[in-house]
Amino acid sequence: MSQLSSQTVLVTGGSLGIGAAVCQRFSQQGWRVINIDLRAPEKSDSNIEWWACDLTDAEQSKEVFAAILTKYTRIDALVSNAGVHYSGTIEQTSAEDFERVFAINVKAAIIATKAVLPVMKTQRKGVILYMASDQALIAKHNSFAYNMSKAALASLAKTTALDYAQFQIRANAICPGTIETPLYHQAIDRYVAKSGADKQQVHAQEAALQPLGRLGQADEIAAYTYFLASDEASFITGSLQVIDGGYTTQ
Repeated sequence: MSQLSSQTVLVTGGSLGIGAAVCQRFSQQGWRVINIDLRAPEKSDSNIEWWACDLTDAEQSKEVFAAILTKYTRIDALVSNAGVHYSGTIEQTSAEDFERVFAINVKAAIIATKAVLPVMKTQRKGVILYMASDQALIAKHNSFAYNMSKAALASLAKTTALDYAQFQIRANAICPGTIETPLYHQAIDRYVAKSGADKQQVHAQEAALQPLGRLGQADEIAAYTYFLASDEASFITGSLQVIDGGYTTQ
């Protein structure tokens, strides 16, 4: 058991993809992990406690966070990872679709942040990490709502870092590039179904767009997330941490 076994991390959207990898990484290091997700996790782990919650429902989310914080009086880190992807230009994005993207990508992050801040202020220590995207730094085609939501998370990280540095609370945005996850494959499958393209060819083209010639893996994002939550990163706050295989340097 790690010397950090007394520490607790909240992870939103921790049942799949990057979120699941993050939960596993912290669990392997001996942390108590609270996974807040509507979907049940595929793997069971005695160190990972699943709380079912529809993060698009603001009132339900507030109730779940309140219950967690009643049970656990110390929260050392929050990884605000829950997110949904949506493709479309501004003209193709309905008001309902826009609200859905912002409800899960931004509003849920705000609710989670407001929930943990009082505890972290009392502790005078804490780490808040927002899972943003390379789209917090650059624009991509057909990504109006998603791009805007990830830029909002970058702003949230910076303002939170400044406002709460006096309490030794750190906040950063993690900005992954194209990562091979179940959601990535679902997006490729939708594109293939619509366009008739060959999936293997599309996958190869995506990899070729990256300077390192491959896609990132969820475990790589999880490892970096854990580092940013650790005391080894104690002087890192208010930053956008890019992990994209060099894509945004082009």
